[in-house]
Amino acid sequence: METCRIKFVNQNRIVEAEKGKTLLEVEIEAGLVPDAPCGGNGKCGKCGVLVGGREVPACRLLVQEDLEVETLQREAAGGQILISGAGRPVEFKPELVCPEVDRPLLAAVDLGSTSIVAYLLDGENGKLLGVRSMLNPQRQYGADVVMRSSYAMENGAGALSSCVREAVNTLLREAASANGRSREEIVRVVMVGNACMHHLFLEIPTDTLVLAPYEPRVKEAVVMEAAGCGLKVHPMAGLFWLPNIGGFVGADTVGCMLASGFDRLDRLTLLVDIGTNGEMVLGDRRGMTVCSTAAGPAFEGARITCGMRGGEGAVDRVWTEGGTLKHHVIGDAEPVGICGSGLLDAAACLLETGYMDSSGKLSETWHFAPKVFLNQKDMRELQLAKAAVAAGIRLLCRHRGVSLEDIEEVQLAGAFGNYLNPKSACAVGLLPGELEGRIRSVGNAAGIGAQIAAVNADEFERGKRLAGQAEFLELAMDPEFQEVYVDELEFPDI
Repeated sequence: METCRIKFVNQNRIVEAEKGKTLLEVEIEAGLVPDAPCGGNGKCGKCGVLVGGREVPACRLLVQEDLEVETLQREAAGGQILISGAGRPVEFKPELVCPEVDRPLLAAVDLGSTSIVAYLLDGENGKLLGVRSMLNPQRQYGADVVMRSSYAMENGAGALSSCVREAVNTLLREAASANGRSREEIVRVVMVGNACMHHLFLEIPTDTLVLAPYEPRVKEAVVMEAAGCGLKVHPMAGLFWLPNIGGFVGADTVGCMLASGFDRLDRLTLLVDIGTNGEMVLGDRRGMTVCSTAAGPAFEGARITCGMRGGEGAVDRVWTEGGTLKHHVIGDAEPVGICGSGLLDAAACLLETGYMDSSGKLSETWHFAPKVFLNQKDMRELQLAKAAVAAGIRLLCRHRGVSLEDIEEVQLAGAFGNYLNPKSACAVGLLPGELEGRIRSVGNAAGIGAQIAAVNADEFERGKRLAGQAEFLELAMDPEFQEVYVDELEFPDI
């Protein structure tokens, strides 16, 4: 096997790389965790590196000789990771069975496609002791769950599983250490995540998620020894995964439902968690229907030419003053990209000022800075993403036999829902305009649900019942979906 010496200048690291591999593969093998939203298919241009003073996509550069490489850090490490959310108080009742630990600890983990958040809780009273978070290292294999599922099908799930397990171990160690404790004192770990994250963490094949019948292989709650998944906690600690419901509606949605007590709501409520997938729940204590729609990663920066996650340098808010577009940049720095909330605001303002019409046609590429702009392709990506979510909402209403006017409250879960401007979301048609005055953010409700299930074993059982009661609507099989989706591609007239 012929090899070449690759020096990563920023990291001051030299590695031996097999000749003929892509530089992106070499970065991954070297543990650099590069960003590769398109999964290394050469479509997004966001894995760029400097070689010989020239910027090239790492996924397109085949290693044929010794190289000096400068990796490009376009985003602030970590960005804005949402850790807090709205929940409800519950009785402390974890049902611990681990007499070997004098002062036990509990943990709750929200394993998201974009970020991972770990919560450390006192095992004697349920008090939150600390939170640690990081970007999901699986992003080097693609921004969305379909890319990662496909990678696992072609190459095995080992790399995807091991990197997130190690990430969880790191977060638990850091959270415990910050409190002068050891992660080996953790005796109960409750986890939530979408069906793909669930399967990849547990090394369950993902083929049925991306191929017919588009269903999780495992829906029921998982209870097992944490050590069986390589978690470095107490040897007798239990690992508890809330159940999946169907399709890509996973344990994270169950966590959101648990946080709000969905089965006891009197008001007809729409819960929307918008990420690379848009998971939605419509109902109340009398019944609920759930669905998932492929919004794609546009709202998290992928597939947008200058898109990025929320972090320093991201345009996160746009507004008009006297017919002129103004913008805010996180960290009050020079703009280096635009995040999801800024994308929505910008589209709403472009519609308002007439720089874009309802068909999505831009009169010109819009610049926030010489190298930060929105072009026609970006608007098309936004249209595809927002239409998927809007169509899902309308079909949920049709399925339950209710109108948009009947919905009394809209709960927006997740980071994107937390930072977006509801007015902009309605102006571009991501959310129906009829709902504008009824929208509230519930933050990281999935993480709150995981905490609730960690401190109260009865609530974990309640989560299982919630999943069983929810009716799953498979939009891909709905004969009306395509027609409604196409209708929603247009922007509303302003």
